[in-house]
Amino acid sequence: MDSFQYTQYQFTRHLRDPQRHPAPTAIEDRRMGIYRDLIYNNIEGFISGAFPILRSLMADDAWHTMVREFVATHQCQTPYFLEISQEFLHYLMHERGTRADDLPFILELAHYEWVELALDVATETLPTFEDHGLSVLDGNLQISPLVWCLSYQFPVHRIGPNYQPAEPPAEPSFLVVYRNRADAVKFLEANAVTIRLLQLLQEESGLTGRAALQRIAAELQHPDPAALERGGKQLLENLVVQEIIAAVLPPVEATHQI
Repeated sequence: MDSFQYTQYQFTRHLRDPQRHPAPTAIEDRRMGIYRDLIYNNIEGFISGAFPILRSLMADDAWHTMVREFVATHQCQTPYFLEISQEFLHYLMHERGTRADDLPFILELAHYEWVELALDVATETLPTFEDHGLSVLDGNLQISPLVWCLSYQFPVHRIGPNYQPAEPPAEPSFLVVYRNRADAVKFLEANAVTIRLLQLLQEESGLTGRAALQRIAAELQHPDPAALERGGKQLLENLVVQEIIAAVLPPVEATHQI
């Protein structure tokens, strides 16, 4: 490569990892320092803003070492600052590996915090709610496109300065994270049955509430399907109020009736 290209290579390599790669000799270090601080502070600012709980739980030295390793070693696949948090999550989960002094829940907490950000900036919108006077058992239930069904070993929604479990509890944490019509990101503590119900409604367009609950009763070999349906009806009504279920529409076959 020619001398200009080589200088560019030295310049960018130094900005990514100034401890290992010297700056171009032709550039005054005072000027290089401006670029070093600008690059790192911008990236670190986006990451700490996207993962505020994780940042608050880590000592300054450990945090900055982790971010500097990310800047030095990760090959970002996007030029957009808004997507740096996703790149950082990918780095944590697939490239960095585990360290002896890591928080035991670091990966799950980072994923949960990223989900909140991803929902906050998502471009999908909820359809206008139409009241057809249908029961949630008889209508075609449409799940909001702004709903994520998640499960974690650690109760990530409770982790903070005053609660940092060293071991995961015996039971996993099931969460429904969603954005409502007021554009507020919220979460709902759930269980495996609620998660399965929402998965069925997400996967099968045109499924009624009653059909979904009957499917679950069969999968569980429930001894009293009628009781499960009664409890499921109340659950579905609550999900409508919380705007996790975005619409209750006439069944597909009913639209063809004259």
